[in-house]
Amino acid sequence: MTKGIAALTLLATAMTPVAAAAQENDLQGARAAGAESELQRRGYSLAKTSGGSQFWWNPRTDTCIRVNVWQGRYQTVARASASDCGKGGPSPGAVVGAAVAVGLIAALASHKKNKGDSRPDAGHDAEYERGYNDGLYGANYDRHDSEGYHEGYLAGETEAQNRRAYNRPYVRTAPQAARDACARRADDYQNAPFGSSVPISVRDIGRGSWEISVATGRYRSRCIVDSRGYVSDISPY
Repeated sequence: MTKGIAALTLLATAMTPVAAAAQENDLQGARAAGAESELQRRGYSLAKTSGGSQFWWNPRTDTCIRVNVWQGRYQTVARASASDCGKGGPSPGAVVGAAVAVGLIAALASHKKNKGDSRPDAGHDAEYERGYNDGLYGANYDRHDSEGYHEGYLAGETEAQNRRAYNRPYVRTAPQAARDACARRADDYQNAPFGSSVPISVRDIGRGSWEISVATGRYRSRCIVDSRGYVSDISPY
């Protein structure tokens, strides 16, 4: 019996990426917000988004999966190659993943600040989060829902637009050091959690300098930076 248990343990720990990815098929059809939490519980983290697909990486099983969302639900969950998840080095999508992870926190904090109310309100916050996730993942908009839901939905839509803009190839023509520096400076400038800001537009202004537009939720900053990552100016627009 001891040998049998040991063999089963070895089989479980040696699970191939194909088998590991197949396990996630049970999430097809699930609401995106809940399915995303479940993937994280299983050890996955968002590596990048590209062409309407999300790529999730599990370091425990060396597994990359591709997820497509339609109307707020996981439409497909399929195996992808390790390179699709940027295995072996950081990828621009990792920055997007970090921004999405804190995007709700930043959006809710900004929303409360604008209303002049920082007191906790579990009911309103839950409605805001539900709306935010529906807006982020493209679920149908329910105009008869609560005020918190409406405000969250608009913030989620804005975040989705920021993510799509960040993934455009021309944005990555600016050096990584310049983009990272402007994103960090925008977080500080907008008083947002680290990782909230993403570059959405770039312009080469010559002599090794760049003008980078950065989105922090619905707020925008214009950042002047050189190719080494030295920020000489940042201002709202």
